[in-house]
Parts: sequence; C-alpha cells; structure tokens
Amino acid sequence: MKRITFLLSLAVLAAACAKPQPQAFHVIPMPADVTLSDGAFCVKGAEVKIDPALDEASQKAVGRFVNALETATGKPVKSGDGGFLFSLNPNLAAEQYAIHVTPEGATVEASALNGFVYACETLKQMLPAAIYGDKPVKADWVLPCVEILDQPRFGYRGMHLDVSRHFWSVDEVKRYLDVMSVYKLNRLHWHLTDDQGWRVEIKAYPKLTEISAWRNGTVIKKDWGSNDGIRYGGFYTQEQLKEVVAYAAERGITVIPEIDLPGHMVAALAAYPELGCTGGPYEVWTRWGVAKDILCAGNDQVFTFLETVLTELMDIFPSEYIHVGGDECFGGDAEPGRPDPWDVCPKCAARMKALGIKKGPAAKHFLQNYVTARVQDFLNGHGRKIIGWDEILQGDLAEGATVMSWRGVQGGIEAASKGFDAIMTPNGYCYFDFYQTQERDKEPFGIGGDLPLAKVYSYEPFEGIAAGAEDHILGVQANLWTEYITTPEHLEYMLLPRMCALSEVQWCAADKKDYARFDASLDHTFEMLDAMGMNYSLDCRGLIGLDRQPARTPEEMEEYLSKKDWGW
Repeated sequence: MKRITFLLSLAVLAAACAKPQPQAFHVIPMPADVTLSDGAFCVKGAEVKIDPALDEASQKAVGRFVNALETATGKPVKSGDGGFLFSLNPNLAAEQYAIHVTPEGATVEASALNGFVYACETLKQMLPAAIYGDKPVKADWVLPCVEILDQPRFGYRGMHLDVSRHFWSVDEVKRYLDVMSVYKLNRLHWHLTDDQGWRVEIKAYPKLTEISAWRNGTVIKKDWGSNDGIRYGGFYTQEQLKEVVAYAAERGITVIPEIDLPGHMVAALAAYPELGCTGGPYEVWTRWGVAKDILCAGNDQVFTFLETVLTELMDIFPSEYIHVGGDECFGGDAEPGRPDPWDVCPKCAARMKALGIKKGPAAKHFLQNYVTARVQDFLNGHGRKIIGWDEILQGDLAEGATVMSWRGVQGGIEAASKGFDAIMTPNGYCYFDFYQTQERDKEPFGIGGDLPLAKVYSYEPFEGIAAGAEDHILGVQANLWTEYITTPEHLEYMLLPRMCALSEVQWCAADKKDYARFDASLDHTFEMLDAMGMNYSLDCRGLIGLDRQPARTPEEMEEYLSKKDWGW
C-alpha cells in the first residue's frame, strides 16, 4: 500500500513538472504597463474570434498572427469563442493596445491597425521563439497570465535605409520591414537617390534609370584612386515601389522617400547635365564622400525637374512627409581646391541678386533656403510636408519644415528652440554604419567610428532640449548608410541587435528603460532572429564580427589599441 501511495505521489509530481510553463517575460520594447500573475493559457489549438468591427487591414494583421500560430504549433486554428478575442476599442489611442490573458483565454483590444499589429507582436514575443519560424516545433505553447496596457513614447519611430550606395532588392527591403515590425518601428526612411545611384523610376525622365541608376565600378575600400571595374546599379519600377509601400502599410509602417537635393545629385546630373552649374559632362560617382557638383539654383529648368519628380513620387508614396535631403551641399571633400559651383555660377549669382541676397560666405546658405522653401511650398500645395537634414537650419528656414538632426544633437536642440519640429538621429548614437566595437580588425570593413549596443540604448532624446520645447521632438531614428555594406548578411549584422536597443529608446518612457533587463531579454531575441533566418551581431556576448571571433581580453585590447591609428 505504501509503495502504491509512493508511486501515485511520483506520478502527481511528474504530471506537475510536465505542466506547460510560460517562458520568462522578454518582450522588446518593454510594454509601458505590465502585471504578471500565476497561471497560463494554452494557445495550441485555441479558437479565435475577431470582432467584425475591425477594418480589413486589422483583420489581416490578426490573420498573420493566426497563420504564425498554426505553422509553429502544427495545429489548425478554428473560429470560435474558446481562446483569443480580438476586439475594437475606440477609446484607445491609434497606437495603443491592451492585452488581458487568463487561463481561459486572451482578449486583445485596440482602436486601429497599428495597435493590433503591436499587440500581435507582443503576443508572439511572449511565446516560444519558434513562432517566428516556418515549421512546427514541439514547445510549451502557452502565454503567461498578464495584463498589458501599452503605448509608445514617440509617434515617429524610424529606421533609415540607404539603397543608393548599394542597392537592395524588393525582397531584402521586405525583410527589413519585417524585423522593423517585430520591434514596433513605424517609419522607413528610404534614401533613394545620391551621387552614386538613382533608384526611382521617373517616367518623365527615363534617363534617370537608363544612366543615373548605374555606375562604372566602385572604389575599393578607401583607396580613392581605385575602381573594381564592375558596372553596378539597379532601380525600382514604380510598381515595385508601390508594392513595398503596400507591404509596409499592412505592418503599420509608413515609407518616407528621400530625394536628396540640391546636393548629392551627381547621378541625376550625369543623365541631365543641363541641370548643373557647369553643364558637365558628369559621371555617376564611383567613390564615396561629398561631391562639389550640385543642382543649379539659378536655372528654372531645375525646379521643373524637381516638381515633376516629386509629383510622380507623391503618386507612389502617400506619406505625409517627403524627405528633401539638404545635407552637405557645399565643401565637397573630394575636390578641396575647387570652388563651390554656386560661388562662381553666373545664373546663381543672378538669382541671388534678384532675391536681394548679399554677397558673402553665407550667401549660398540663403540661396539653399530659397531652393528648400520653393520645394516646400510646392509640396505644401499638395498636402505634404518636408523633412530635411539639419543643414537646412543655416540661413532662414521657412515655417513648417521638420529638421532631422544628424550632426549630433545640436540641430534638434536649435530647431526645437526656434519652434521647428525635429527628429533626432545623432550620429554618435544612431549611425548604424559605425563599427560595433573597437576591434575593427575582427569586424567587416566599415566607415569608421564605433557604436556599441549599450551606447545606442543609453541615448536620451530630450537631453539638452529646453523645458517646454519637448513637444517639438517628434521621435528618434537610426540611419544605416551602405557605402561599405554589400551583402544582406552584412546589412543585417549592422542592424541587429542595435535596432532592438533603438526600439526601447523610441518606445519606452525614460524611467522604464533598464539595460540589465533589456540585456537579459536578448537571448530570447537571438532565438527569434534565428527562427526568422536573420543575421545579427553577438558583440554584446563577446563574439566579434560576422564569424563571431572571441573578444580580446582587456590586456590584449590595450596592446591592440596602442598600435592602431583610429582616424577615419
């Protein structure tokens, strides 16, 4: 009898130990309000009910979650009341959501698409990482009992992608959007044109894709006199651009196109040399850096060109904002002895005289203001707004422009103090083309600088902003320039997991950030990224580079640094 009782006790204990357990709570970015309690809800085979009041886009977002659940658990999901309820709650803000999980089921509430997208991503992150994969996996498919009410700190949560220096296919851009969606970013800043390539089909100017989209080779690393001799380029058709815009919109992401002007236009000038101050000839740039040549501000053909390009662009991109660049118009580093074209161009001189711009070192900055304001006025007339890099603050910036602060934080501080809206993208915290460690010999070749994960996480966007001007800081963005990034593997390595840290800067209130808690969640994130087939850096775990070499000891690092020249 005692033996039977003992065996029964073991059986009960074994059953208790075998009971599915929810994983630890490792959601990135951390939700605003979370209350965990005992118990779990088994999602394998749970039924789903969707409020018919949800719009089509929100229903599709829920459908993607259901499909992921079916794939990962290997069990079909049926419609019914026995599990998930996705319900419309008009009292919640557009990017807010609520989740209530009990042992009997999970209720999800939101008022709009983005809220449902973010709720579904939070649900997925609370489940085993295999839900981000493409095959069924045996796991404890349970959610913890929890109450979540969540909303972002900033309305603009951006990630930038440069496709001019190196071109990325539609499928690669979609993968970029997929991982942005996981971490609740809502703006893709698409840098579509530059000196080294024009990537947008413009039907009124076919030479932009016949000539401007292709360069005759690429500089080898930083040997400025070299060229690999390999013709390089590519472009997106207007239908492909619309496909990406629609794909992003389904995931709550707005695509903001950038046509960089009036500088960074050498590729366009190669096709239409009459738009430059000298008339050319010009060639699509094969090296990196800042070119001297620029659109001629005194030539009315230039404004016809820009308005035509922007009109076609607005038909593709429904975004409120169009990015007009405005950076590095003067002082091209490749030709230090050559004057800036606007300083010696007769047409530009005539334009400055007509505008009453006085001669002097600042004259060209006021002329740039004229170009920016004229483009801004055109876009405003079509219901759009402009964003420009912080150089547009030089001179007199027209009311209504938004400033993107990239040369540190000062541009954003100045913009907010003058009453302009700003987006913070300071290079010291948000430039993901920088190396991730100081051990550059172990990392893939890059532009320079170093930006480790912890430094990204440490950024506080309101630091230095005057009291009362905080509302002018719309949000935060990181930029990924691709001069030295040639493969998807390298692109993803530079992006991740730094974008995860960025997401908490963008989403979490300052007092909710906790690097130790974030770091503890990264192992689950790495499992998720593995399931998605994404590449990522493990430098935060002491493994450096694409081949994940062990980091140096402090003593080895000191010796290594003492022997290196860390200039750019």
